Amino acid sequence: MMMTIISRILVVSALLAAPSNAFMGGTPKKQRSTRLKAVPYKIGAKTEGVLMNNRFVVDSLRQVVPDDMEMGDVDLLRFALAYPDDRVGAEKALKNAIKWRKTTGKSIVDAAKDAVAKATANGGWDNEVVRDAAPHADVINNFITPKAVITTSTEDGDLVYVIRASQIDDKELMNKASVEQVCDFFMYAKEVHNIVANKRSEKGRLCSVLFANDISGVRKAPDKRFSQALTSSSDQYESLYPSLAGPTMILNLPLILQAFVGLLKPLFPKSVQERLVFKRAPVLASLKELTPLGTDPLMKTKFTREVVSLLP
Repeated sequence: MMMTIISRILVVSALLAAPSNAFMGGTPKKQRSTRLKAVPYKIGAKTEGVLMNNRFVVDSLRQVVPDDMEMGDVDLLRFALAYPDDRVGAEKALKNAIKWRKTTGKSIVDAAKDAVAKATANGGWDNEVVRDAAPHADVINNFITPKAVITTSTEDGDLVYVIRASQIDDKELMNKASVEQVCDFFMYAKEVHNIVANKRSEKGRLCSVLFANDISGVRKAPDKRFSQALTSSSDQYESLYPSLAGPTMILNLPLILQAFVGLLKPLFPKSVQERLVFKRAPVLASLKELTPLGTDPLMKTKFTREVVSLLP
């Protein structure tokens, strides 16, 4: 029974990507390069160099972008990296993303763009502006809080999305919101991450989103409706935001299940399996809730350094 519960919560954790509850400005202090099988570049690689190596494809993709749509070199570079030696495939994926951004996803994209602009207007980050602008925030923000979900930054500038699923009352959430509403909420989160990561990438290094999923406190399987909403948004992630995700870390797995890691990996989508990491994270485990990662600079530094040390 516990194996089934953990298996379901692991898959949900890998799919979940909630809004940024605390982007702490991360000024790069050092360069770290870690080879990933899932993407054809190194975490920490200089954007200028990666762009130079892919300039021909990026310029080709530029011809696909409509005049009324704003997409920078980094946006296009991520599509080029996702389809190495396959310019046709990159163009097809880009066209599909453009279609989504102009139709189904337009309100999400526009809301995220306006929210990030307002949040950074004074040179810092006003997180409440971003939270309040999320689709259906009046309902969903009562359940997706900084206690359970938070986004912070490494010292190099990569985003670290942290979730402790055991502190989300997903059943009550799904009694208040529909699957479609929750899906829109998560797509907005992905767009916010995309905007911030690409902005940072323009300044020197290609930034990624690292996923830290804390399994501490898991006692029950997630609500099926919640899983459905997460699956729906996750299915669109790789196609709409290629080459953005870094490693997915499953942290603080109960000791009794650590021996079954080999059996758990196949439960994840193949794209996630390639960058999946199972580790213990003592700093994270010591927290009763995730809020200090956004309010305590010392704790935030200790945690993000712990995350970096766990990277493959």
